[in-house]
Amino acid sequence: MEFQKDNTFFTGRLKSVTYAFKGAVKLITTEHSIIVQFSIGIMMTIAGFYFGISKTEWLFQTLAIGLIMSVEGLNTAIEKIADFIHPNYHERIGFIKDIAAGAVFFAALTAIAIGLIIYIPILL
Repeated sequence: MEFQKDNTFFTGRLKSVTYAFKGAVKLITTEHSIIVQFSIGIMMTIAGFYFGISKTEWLFQTLAIGLIMSVEGLNTAIEKIADFIHPNYHERIGFIKDIAAGAVFFAALTAIAIGLIIYIPILL
């Protein structure tokens, strides 16, 4: 059976959103790093409601959570592709995986900074 691309605007976009949603569910239900990040995102959302953060703070917090989840998802995809291409340890594959993990690290540092800027004044 040959795959045929749906070129109609509405049904094509609907299929794309469906695949994206399925991918998000797979990430949240199967990947430990995403599960941890998603849980932290939920806790930070609860904290935002509890402390009554401002609209601007909500924007930054939401952006930080989305940044972390997105970069973590891309990191997972890179790791899965690398493992598929070269299942055994290989120095170059390890280098690629380390770079992808480094991107998550930078996103995490950014999210931590945003969280500290928002919540330290509230807690003090």
